[in-house]
Amino acid sequence: MRRNEYLPEGVSPLFPENQPLAVLQQAMEEQTVLEGLTIRCDARRDLTVRFGGYEGTIPRLDAVHPSISGAERDIALLSRVGKPTCFTVTRLEIDGGGRPHLTLSRRAAQEQAIAYLLEHSAPGAVLPARVTHLESFGAFVDLGCGVTSLIPLENLSISRVSHPSDRFRVGQDILAAVTDIDAAACRFYLTHKELLGTWLENAASFSPGDAVPGIIRSIKDYGIFIELTPNLSGLAEWRGDVSPGDAVSVYIKSIRPETRKIKLQIIQNLGPSQEPADLKYFITDGPIENWRY
Repeated sequence: MRRNEYLPEGVSPLFPENQPLAVLQQAMEEQTVLEGLTIRCDARRDLTVRFGGYEGTIPRLDAVHPSISGAERDIALLSRVGKPTCFTVTRLEIDGGGRPHLTLSRRAAQEQAIAYLLEHSAPGAVLPARVTHLESFGAFVDLGCGVTSLIPLENLSISRVSHPSDRFRVGQDILAAVTDIDAAACRFYLTHKELLGTWLENAASFSPGDAVPGIIRSIKDYGIFIELTPNLSGLAEWRGDVSPGDAVSVYIKSIRPETRKIKLQIIQNLGPSQEPADLKYFITDGPIENWRY
């Protein structure tokens, strides 16, 4: 079971208000991972974090794990403003007026998370994750304390999508499975589609004669592929008044488990799909023994 302090940033509650300094002192001694809101990134790229009525500084070198470097480091720091941020307390000083001056480290929190992941994860492990940003080639997710990894586009689902935004939204909490680990580079390779069920598992939710919603994913000369679930598609006859990404209502004409084919008829074009389809996980825990499609 994952420890709460290593969950993705923004999942756990922020540090509670009106805590005495003794609580921060204990957190520093025990190197407990806390979470606050980043309110500033200054010209030196130091971060200011507000938490529980206190403010602390994360120096630039302690704001991001060394696996992120170059221009990407500055982007990672600037993008923290306005977002929950994990950290540990590394220094607590009281000035002459009795005000605390706090130095924090996000890097230390990330190093704890990475060490935990390396110790407890292996290919086939299922991890909670939060989607942080989307690119044409895949979805970046937070595995804990801002430790990010990529789910490639082809690993999102069996039903192919043109962009990760067709499957995920930023801030969405999902599950991901580990395919490989590069311990030296602190890098975790992920997949998602294996958790969404087999063809037979998904098809069991439908019957011939049902009318259900779907999303058009591709149009060929011989027909239109319509997604019923992220890991299940059917084929409808070609027609010229629909486009990829359109939501449609369909009539299920037949389901053929022996050939893994579903024959559909489009009832109505409902217009462009506005939201990613809901995700139903058939696997929520690991390790997965036979997890490669």
